[in-house]
Amino acid sequence: MADYAVVDPATGETIREYPTISDAELETAIGRVHGAHPAWSAREVEERAATIRRIGELHQERRRELAEIIVREMGKPIEQSLGEVDFCVAIYDYYADNAVALLADEPIELLEGEGSALIRRSSIGPLLGIMPWNYPYYQVARFAGPNLVIGNTVLLKHAPQCPESAAALERLYRDAGVPEDVYVNVYATNDQVATVIADPRVQAVSLTGSGRAGAAVAEIAGRNLKKVVLELGGSDPFLVLGAKDLDAVVEAAVGGRLENAGQACNAAKRFVVVDELYEPFLEKFTAALTNVRAGDPTSPDTAMGPLSSTAAAERLEEQVRQATEHGATLVAGGGRDGNFFEATVLTDVAPDNPAYREEFFGPVAQVFRVGSEEEAVALANDTPYGLGSYVFTDDPDQALRVADRIEAGMVFVNAVGAEGAELPFGGVKGSGFGRELGRYGADEFVNKKLIRVVA
Repeated sequence: MADYAVVDPATGETIREYPTISDAELETAIGRVHGAHPAWSAREVEERAATIRRIGELHQERRRELAEIIVREMGKPIEQSLGEVDFCVAIYDYYADNAVALLADEPIELLEGEGSALIRRSSIGPLLGIMPWNYPYYQVARFAGPNLVIGNTVLLKHAPQCPESAAALERLYRDAGVPEDVYVNVYATNDQVATVIADPRVQAVSLTGSGRAGAAVAEIAGRNLKKVVLELGGSDPFLVLGAKDLDAVVEAAVGGRLENAGQACNAAKRFVVVDELYEPFLEKFTAALTNVRAGDPTSPDTAMGPLSSTAAAERLEEQVRQATEHGATLVAGGGRDGNFFEATVLTDVAPDNPAYREEFFGPVAQVFRVGSEEEAVALANDTPYGLGSYVFTDDPDQALRVADRIEAGMVFVNAVGAEGAELPFGGVKGSGFGRELGRYGADEFVNKKLIRVVA
């Protein structure tokens, strides 16, 4: 089978294969985005913003078509696929609305001397974006949206299982008025990606993916003095420290674990519950979680579809097996039918269990009992990851106290699914570095040029 192919994870059917780009074609593609940068960056920011707004409008107009593509590619239920497209619209609108402010000059108050000083933001040139399969449109929006507004040009390498959505996006960008050499899609191999990163015409790279992929990209980029933004996944803790309404907390916990069949970097994965709430939480959570059954992703009634591929399903099945062999208790679930995986609950996961430090990319929840706030924070931080986190408590002082101590790039208090186009997304530790979305995302790949004028 070709490197790039649409394989329906619900049926196993290979729908269409796409040819990998040749080395000569890739060289041409790099030259195209490099050559297009001067003219694109010279356009008025208002003109670029209008184009970005049109991209958002076309996402809305083609909402159903775009959603159905990613149902085929990676099995996301249709309602969640439509929701992903809607979030993209919000992101493009945000950058269109705020483009002028995000690029406005920033005066600096001088400590001594006459004259003035300011920071002027400008583009840096062609960028490489390496995209994952789990959010094929959203990931592109949060990378390409701000960078095209800034004036950078973009080379996009999508995940091999998402070539149809990649082609649909490139076509949409053309129809929105983005010049054909400003945004270029490439079906490249990993070896070819290494060549792109090393090419002196490419100024920076953004990757969302595994830790192994991030380390490989960062190594090449470092050797070639290129800036990198990395979002590398997580094993986000969900702390239950107080709950006057336990049913509402359980509902949030289930939603936080099962969005996209649990295949989200910032999904709640480790549920850390204080002793007095542990038993009722575990009972209610297990019942609610396992009540969600994997089904046909094309149905609007389906809340959880298949995992994205056979390899993903096999990997998750092996992780659960290894966890139980090392002493974890399988409270519920664990079954697999093809690429459909049951919602699963594990307890008694000890620190010496491999599962304790792994990311489970699927509908598997680990539930831990702790005796105190102190113990909850310690367990939450006892992970190589540091992407997101969730704190549920009725005590506002406790919420901020705990949020301050959690080692993560994001803390959400008494909420899941509270991300927004204006809110920075990113992590620390093994979850990577840099930010996307909001003004911090827009500030990653710019030249913050100091201009000092002496009268």
